[in-house]
Amino acid sequence: MTDDQIIRKALRILASRLQTTHGYLSSPADAAHYAVLKTANRKSEVFAVLLLNTRHQLIEYRELFQGTIDGATVYPREVVRAVIESNAAAVVFIHNHPSGIPEPSEADRAITSKLQRALALIEVRVLDHVIVGGTQTVSMAERGLV
Repeated sequence: MTDDQIIRKALRILASRLQTTHGYLSSPADAAHYAVLKTANRKSEVFAVLLLNTRHQLIEYRELFQGTIDGATVYPREVVRAVIESNAAAVVFIHNHPSGIPEPSEADRAITSKLQRALALIEVRVLDHVIVGGTQTVSMAERGLV
């Protein structure tokens, strides 16, 4: 079995556990593990969202925006649309830094704040924004930025 096949299998197992009655996101580490598997090896920046129900079970992982090696443009309108389409009650944002350094930039902080304000209008909670750099992650919630 190749590394890619192993990763795909691990992702299927994780997704299935997050969609069961007992499989919910209970900590930033849960989201971080999933985020690393989904985005760590990407060559360009990807912005995605974990769409969650009221029990924080995974409804869907959705990649919304793809950028270049050092950025991706995020449109709040499209994020709100994805949340409404999935009937999500909460979200976790995920994006990668292809540079391998997961430190949040000022732009990361600004878009997180903007998205929080937009989603608050429709009563959807932003639980975290996980940034992936290689296999390392930063949870903006753990840093008090969400």
